[in-house]
Amino acid sequence: MKIKRSAPALTAQELEIMKIVWDRRQATVRDVYEAMRERRRIAYTTVLTLMNILHGKGRLKRRLSGRAHIYQAAEPKQRTIGRMVHEFLDRVFNGSAEPLLMHLAEEERLTPADLEELAKTIRKKTS
Repeated sequence: MKIKRSAPALTAQELEIMKIVWDRRQATVRDVYEAMRERRRIAYTTVLTLMNILHGKGRLKRRLSGRAHIYQAAEPKQRTIGRMVHEFLDRVFNGSAEPLLMHLAEEERLTPADLEELAKTIRKKTS
């Protein structure tokens, strides 16, 4: 199932679930529930509901194995993150990356190693 550019945005909890599924490549609701419970209290039914919502949004695909559904991400992590970054840039910075990069540099969120890697990438793209 292909996800359109206008796929509904992910909530914080949905993104947390997606990260678990991406890390495991496939997971049951129980797998995700146990992983989330290591970090905080959450009800099994909440995880089940969220994973059904993600399936409905086209973010997760599932297949039945015995009595449990096995979920997989409908698209690679990098594609989803790329889409989220573009949406963020469009919404917050009118599509321009420069203000975001300036903000990160001014707030000292970029380490010297990050800046060097960014410089390498820029040199590669401009040569």
